[in-house]
Amino acid sequence: MVTAKRNPALVVIQLSGGNDAMNTVVPYTNGIYQDSRKAIGLVESEVIDINGTLGFHPSMGPIKQLWDKGNVAVINGIGYPVPNRSHFRSMDIWHTAESASIAPDGWLGRAIREIDPTHGNVITGINFGRGLPRSLHAKGVPVASVGNLGTYGLLPDIKDQQTRDMALDVFSRMYGPTDGTDAVLQAIGETGMGAYLGADILRTAPEMYSSSIEYEAEVEIAQSLRDISQVLQADLGTRVFYTLHGGYDTHAGELENHSKLWHELSTAVGDFFSDLDEHGRGDDAVVMIFSEFGRRIRDNGSGTDHGSGGAAFVIGNAVKGGFYGEYPSLELNAQVEGDMAFNNDFRSMYATLLDGWMGIDPHPILGDNYEQFDMFRR
Repeated sequence: MVTAKRNPALVVIQLSGGNDAMNTVVPYTNGIYQDSRKAIGLVESEVIDINGTLGFHPSMGPIKQLWDKGNVAVINGIGYPVPNRSHFRSMDIWHTAESASIAPDGWLGRAIREIDPTHGNVITGINFGRGLPRSLHAKGVPVASVGNLGTYGLLPDIKDQQTRDMALDVFSRMYGPTDGTDAVLQAIGETGMGAYLGADILRTAPEMYSSSIEYEAEVEIAQSLRDISQVLQADLGTRVFYTLHGGYDTHAGELENHSKLWHELSTAVGDFFSDLDEHGRGDDAVVMIFSEFGRRIRDNGSGTDHGSGGAAFVIGNAVKGGFYGEYPSLELNAQVEGDMAFNNDFRSMYATLLDGWMGIDPHPILGDNYEQFDMFRR
């Protein structure tokens, strides 16, 4: 479990596009599944069996190895009331933990504010990727956004050290604290200083890192998880890491695309935990994997269209592995407009992670009390 000296870290991986839950955790013995998936159905000889009725996608071998260690929780039928099939609205709901209205900030931004209310560490939260995901946004909360840790920094193209130091000095004075500025200029100044300080801190992480694990080259999710491992092992105080893996909107060519995506992701997650374990840090992080919705039960001849009733994963040494919630019934009378019904509110998973793993009261962040899973070893 979490060591006495290290604070637990949460790594969130967003599967953008709507991951097909039925071809991820596959009900391969179910006749309705086989009848509904004439074009893209997976059969017993292909899946990685879990319990005689459900199996992982054949590209999920490394995650199955973590499952066999008891370190993978699968949350079946995860979603929210009145599901929305729009990528943008559904992802906004997941990002803000608010399904009935439009929330002003993200659940992880609120969590970072609870962790570090004085903003003493500008890299308490880091996004590895472009832009800033809505889940990390909260007023006054600094979050670094890193494309590539090896080249991350301010003015990295300036090679001459004296010239670079002069430029950085100008930058620091430009964004330094000033009296009498309006709110907009103050916010810009805080953002600029956050970027300045964050870049200065993060550039030290690669210099401190050494590993025998060879993450897949040219695979973005693998490189992001390698960078996360570097920062985690550098003990810079980062508690929340975020990254995404895109391409899951598989309306066509799903068999090939889904296989490629899950090979990339599963291999990267396996390498990440091998890397942490190699350095005695395997107990320090938990990975949460989610997508905005699942796909329709019936295929469209080449892929699947937007649905609901998805699947999420929580992975780590501290996790009590297994299934959480029943796999949604595929019977016609249990379907919701051709989709699997949701039977686990995603905010229960958030509450479990916040309270059971991060040690944070979930109520101020989620705005309500949600039933929690008994997911973590004590």
